[in-house]
Amino acid sequence: MTSLIHEFLKPGTNKGLFYGGRFQQPHQRAVIEVFNPANAKLFTTVPDATADDVQAAVTAARSAFAGWSELDPLDRSRHLHAFANVLRTHMSQLAILESTITGRSIREMNAQMARIPEWLEYFASIAIGLEGESNVVKGGYVTMTHYEPLGPVALLTPWNHPILILVKKLAAALAAGNTCVIKPSELAPVSSLVLAALATEAGLPDGVVNVVTGGPATGAALCAADDIHYIDLTGGTATGRKVASLAGERLIRTTMELGGKTPIIVCEDADIEGAIAGTLFAAFVASGQTCVSGARFLVHDEIYDRFVEGIATRAEQIIVGDPMDEATQMGPVISQKSKDRCLKMIEQAKADGAKMVAGTSPLDLSAEFVNGFYVRPTVFKDVETHHELFLEEVFGPVISITRFKGDDEAMEMANIGTFGLGVSIWSRDIARAHRLSLKVRGGVVWLNDHHRNDPRSVWGGVRDSGFGKENGWDALRAYLTKKSVIVRTAAGYDDWFKGSGRYG
Repeated sequence: MTSLIHEFLKPGTNKGLFYGGRFQQPHQRAVIEVFNPANAKLFTTVPDATADDVQAAVTAARSAFAGWSELDPLDRSRHLHAFANVLRTHMSQLAILESTITGRSIREMNAQMARIPEWLEYFASIAIGLEGESNVVKGGYVTMTHYEPLGPVALLTPWNHPILILVKKLAAALAAGNTCVIKPSELAPVSSLVLAALATEAGLPDGVVNVVTGGPATGAALCAADDIHYIDLTGGTATGRKVASLAGERLIRTTMELGGKTPIIVCEDADIEGAIAGTLFAAFVASGQTCVSGARFLVHDEIYDRFVEGIATRAEQIIVGDPMDEATQMGPVISQKSKDRCLKMIEQAKADGAKMVAGTSPLDLSAEFVNGFYVRPTVFKDVETHHELFLEEVFGPVISITRFKGDDEAMEMANIGTFGLGVSIWSRDIARAHRLSLKVRGGVVWLNDHHRNDPRSVWGGVRDSGFGKENGWDALRAYLTKKSVIVRTAAGYDDWFKGSGRYG
């Protein structure tokens, strides 16, 4: 399999779609172009799957479902542990592939990749312990419950963490006994194909993991497929509304992890140096392209100037450049469209009167990368609550800082807008921090830290940031339906229409 990953690292490799345990040629020759964001050059192409391709993948998932779902959870667990071991074997090659496609620094990707097998191991383990219940109930009956998988499910994944977010979804879905059809983002679709092939190498039965690549039409066809019984999406809020509408028409369940405008609240009693270090990571890891990127800083008036100076100085020191260089701390954003959005919001923030305190110096890039989609880490202070930069998601390395004078004002500012995904609160007074966590709108709240993720920590948002949960028992149960079986134990029988029966 190492040779397969090396093959995909060669520009121009297009092996087709993956379903039924092998690469398959699409019904038509239309392709999606995939660019290397570090140099803006065409890296490869993948098929733009048609509705017929989607149906073929769903059919493969259905064919595999009976065998996979009927395995004892212990046997499914062994498969997933084997899959985790295969991922560990190919970790360094997968990191290079992810870095090439997304522009993330290799330093970041190596760190992230080291944790990914944990999701497979965690869900493989807890699925063994998922037990039903039984109760003796009124009238001489015993009720028993047990869990059943749903069938083929659709996993729609984004471009910013292609393998991590896919494995988060895939581990829960497979541990529950479902088969999967994956539709990755057209901006970063390659690693999903490799991951499906790795699953087959690990011994998962053919058709358990399937991948169709393509654009919005491919995703719509997958969501509308008759034999898809659950949709798990990570993406933008606009896409989430479309997918939720399709799911609603078919009355199938969904999990949606969507956009965010993450507030970071720094109180006057915070460990300032620790807060600067931690929130710098929150703001600029992955070039600010995560759903919980620290984007809207709210800093107490007493420490405002000191904090602004500190984070602006540190932002200017971030090393931007070749993602494959171990010294690089931040790579490009994903596309020219993303870069243009960042630059547009920077200009609007200037026009609104905010003060740019980091990001003014030119990038020092070698000739190989001057056309890449790079944006300097950028910091604005004195951003007001009606400014675009305060309200709208950037999804890039551009942050706003706004001062507050009291906790009530901080909460009011933090809860402006329609998002509600991640929040972090920085204070040495943990009781105060906890009180604020109960007032702020968000599905995930960190106290004196940010952006920490673990398969045991429930993850998900509210309002325009989505609904449903990833990680933990909530994610596993979401991929299952609970069935009730009622057994009559009372002697004799009832005959309602002869007057001897009971009602209810």
